[in-house]
Amino acid sequence: MAGKVAAVEGGNVFVRWLKSPTGPMTTHFWGPAANWGLAISGLADLAKPADKLSPNMTGALCIYSILFMRFAWRVQPRNYLLFACHITNETVQLYQLQRIFGGYDYYELKRQEDQASSRIGLGAAIHDVPEKADK
Repeated sequence: MAGKVAAVEGGNVFVRWLKSPTGPMTTHFWGPAANWGLAISGLADLAKPADKLSPNMTGALCIYSILFMRFAWRVQPRNYLLFACHITNETVQLYQLQRIFGGYDYYELKRQEDQASSRIGLGAAIHDVPEKADK
């Protein structure tokens, strides 16, 4: 009997979540799900050189995320999924802005180290080639 009660209650929890004001049948769920694309694309842009990034678009995304963080916090019921999405996007875009304007760029330093080490490896490989013996 206890197993049946637990199964029914577990089903009710899922059904309640489906029908809740923040469940997957509402814009409180699908809006943030779509907005995660902005944060993910910002993370993908970390691989790009800073001179390829648009300061205007990055600034606009910063302002957009700040405004909608406030909206996600003030709307009832609070939309924590949207809030988390915009915090992530704001963090990524602020990092991109400081890269654009000449701040510390961990990824660029890493690329330079990799290029330097590959040149060193190539130079060592060239010098290791045995010379032909004169006959």
